[in-house]
Amino acid sequence: MKKHLWLKLLGVLAVLAFAASACGGDDDADGTGSASASDSAAEPDPEPAAEPDPEPAAEPAAEADDAAAEPAGEAVTVTMWWHTGTPEEMEATDAAVAAFNASRTDIQIDKTDIPGGAYTDQVNAAALAGDLPCVLDFDGPFVYNFAWSDYLIPIDEFVSDEMRADFLPSIIDQGTYNGELYSLGQFDSGLGMYANRAYLDAAGVRIPTFEEPWTLEEFEAGLAALAELPEVEFPLDLKINYGQGEWYTYGFAPILQSFGGDLVDRSDYQRASGVLDGPESVEAMETFQSWFENGWVDPATPADDSFYGSKTAAISFVGHWMWTPHSEALGDDLLVLPMPNFGGETVTGMGSWNYGISSNCEDPAAAFEVLSHLVSTEEILRMTAGNGAVPARLSALEQSDLYSADGPLAIFARQLSEGRAVPRPIFPGYATVTEVFAQAVADIIAGADVQSELSDAAATIDQDIEDNSGYPTG
Repeated sequence: MKKHLWLKLLGVLAVLAFAASACGGDDDADGTGSASASDSAAEPDPEPAAEPDPEPAAEPAAEADDAAAEPAGEAVTVTMWWHTGTPEEMEATDAAVAAFNASRTDIQIDKTDIPGGAYTDQVNAAALAGDLPCVLDFDGPFVYNFAWSDYLIPIDEFVSDEMRADFLPSIIDQGTYNGELYSLGQFDSGLGMYANRAYLDAAGVRIPTFEEPWTLEEFEAGLAALAELPEVEFPLDLKINYGQGEWYTYGFAPILQSFGGDLVDRSDYQRASGVLDGPESVEAMETFQSWFENGWVDPATPADDSFYGSKTAAISFVGHWMWTPHSEALGDDLLVLPMPNFGGETVTGMGSWNYGISSNCEDPAAAFEVLSHLVSTEEILRMTAGNGAVPARLSALEQSDLYSADGPLAIFARQLSEGRAVPRPIFPGYATVTEVFAQAVADIIAGADVQSELSDAAATIDQDIEDNSGYPTG
């Protein structure tokens, strides 16, 4: 076996081990709209809606050797694996498959549902056995390891310039590895801040706009003023109740990046030292730690509803998936705000589940017909009407009640479409990055020395890169 192939096998096994240890029954690593919480380097779901998967452990999925065409003259059967998301997502996906099968006589979809907590394990096992289906979905950060490991094929030849231009830039960024497009999704995630208008007015805090977000100084002065209100116990809810996992990377890496830091050196993805533990990153995480030390954030495991239930928090730092409970509880007092500019630039998170075509597929053209249907404007609107996520296509955004220009969540869409979203590191070693960064964040919240924690995390990432010979792409 060539050394490169052996390294890929080791990388696959590392992701498999990480997913098994981190997912805890759910596979949506980024917490971006699927009950399996972005994607994935799957950690405890950042989305509160994601309950432990009620389905039994996954049965061995049907072998997908026959992911190709039937004999000439018969309909082509395209096999498809889908992680079981929320009930709304399942209903939308089933309807999309039924609509396709009813409209086509030449191609039929054979879909297998796999419980979210077992999904990534199943994909890795099937890949090693050569039994992947034609079409499969996966959380955002996994696309890079899957592409590097040759699980997936590029889809550039099937995607027209017109089709590509209709997708949010963040969707194209998420699906691109080593200069080639491997995936497209139905939706992206929105990350920002929800605020209680009555509390901000009472404390004299300016309501920020997309064009003029809060600066760090304004943000911290606002927290100090809000903390003085008798109704407020901890002014800022950072969703620490989601627990250590992908939420810590998806949610808090944008803070690091807004200060000018990052998780790795993105110029060549060959080191984290000097970047993750560089002065900008250290300043960011020392500032983050000070929010706990100042009594602005509950360092324990707060109740999920401190912002919208007990209303003891004035600002909630979270994503699109909390729109429904927030809007139902606060009504006209609810504000949806952009991410602050903490010093360098305004940065938000991004990424969620997306679809690709496996390298086992004998008829990629037929598979892309299926993928194209799933990410059509009509099916995107069907899906996002159920899960509330950001529609992936501009043509769908225009028709969305939530995300159109006048919609209540338009700010989330603007952040994604106007270049404020930064993808999680686009390289096969992401599983190690998110694991060690999440651990560092947990320790920093607990009061550990920031420089030491980030330097230890950077050293671990550097060692992983070295152990995999830099994750070569040749």
